[in-house]
Amino acid sequence: MADSRQSLPIGSSGGLTRREILVGATGAVSTIATTPVSGQQALETTRRPGRGPNELGQRSQFVRPRRDPSTTSSRTPLQDLRGTLTPADLHFERHHGGVPAIDPDRYELLIHGMVERATIFTLADIKRFPATSRICFLECSGNLRRGTPETLPQMVCGLTSQTEWTGVRLSTVMEEVGASSDAKWFLAEGQDAAVMTRSIPMSKAFDDAMIVYAQNGDALMPGNGFPARLLLPGWEGNASVKWLRRIEVADQPFMTREETSKYTDPLGDGRTVRQFSFVMDARSIITDPAYPRIIEPGWHEIRGLAWSGRGRITRVEVSTDGGANWQIAELQPPVLEKAHVRFRAPWNWTGTPTELLSRATDETGYTQPTWEVLRAARGPRTRYHQNPITSWTIGETGQVLFGADRLRS
Repeated sequence: MADSRQSLPIGSSGGLTRREILVGATGAVSTIATTPVSGQQALETTRRPGRGPNELGQRSQFVRPRRDPSTTSSRTPLQDLRGTLTPADLHFERHHGGVPAIDPDRYELLIHGMVERATIFTLADIKRFPATSRICFLECSGNLRRGTPETLPQMVCGLTSQTEWTGVRLSTVMEEVGASSDAKWFLAEGQDAAVMTRSIPMSKAFDDAMIVYAQNGDALMPGNGFPARLLLPGWEGNASVKWLRRIEVADQPFMTREETSKYTDPLGDGRTVRQFSFVMDARSIITDPAYPRIIEPGWHEIRGLAWSGRGRITRVEVSTDGGANWQIAELQPPVLEKAHVRFRAPWNWTGTPTELLSRATDETGYTQPTWEVLRAARGPRTRYHQNPITSWTIGETGQVLFGADRLRS
């Protein structure tokens, strides 16, 4: 907003001298010092010593982000976060059999099958390998809730978070046990009550897969796989098996429950399914303005997140007129591979009802589709890998609502 006060160069004709500016500033400081800001509370807060440090750091009492837990999952409050790293305690969770309590001193990981040396590793053994860290997102393959107009961004697609993960490259461990060159797949098995199991191609093991034991510099949170889990950057979250207890190397997939009755994608003809559709496609969401904000006419900055399991995001476009026209948004560094990236674009709202949308494109050239295009390709029964363009509607009063009508079919 422009300042209504006139500004003149120092020392110019008719302008202010440096002495006048300093005198004026002194008067302003004096006024601030003697005039209560926000009433008596401000003075009392300034005069009274605050608490000392806690044994464990805590957020301000005025900051209360919530993950919105349910019986099986909890969603990251995307609308409340800044930057791209998700605090560990706000990372989304999705469980199939609850969170097991595992003593790290008794933890064991068995690796066997088509290997030269079947081995049981303790957590200490795993930590002896050269450590590596990387920043990448994790996303549930069922990360879409169509909801109602009164829906927060975290409810639309809050089953995604981003972490700095630390552990050992899976290729290092495979070389240690002597994995056979004839092996094509491995089974990852969890220690939860559901005994979550997934078949993973060996090519991923020797690409960027990791066994991780830390997130954001600290031990894994229990709901995110403590004391160790598999991490498959860019792939659907359920394949990054938590509480990892067994890896079996083989020459074919294991066709487990989670890859036959679940986590397959029906196609448009109703008879064909996409199986082992691991990669998470490019996606974006506007996180501000979003429900429940009420905005005023004038300049705003549209902000949001974009990501792709295929690599880096190269372009995000936003539309402020329901998709009739698109403009390129600015990507906020860093722009990392298989990672969340922030985007922003200026927008002058005139007060006319409208609709805001965003769409992402990654380095492979893939562009986020509309709901109609996605449903035509996958058919009406698909449940996973739904990454449609989503929107927010702005009414005459400035109320921002989720564009739920776009996702009805």
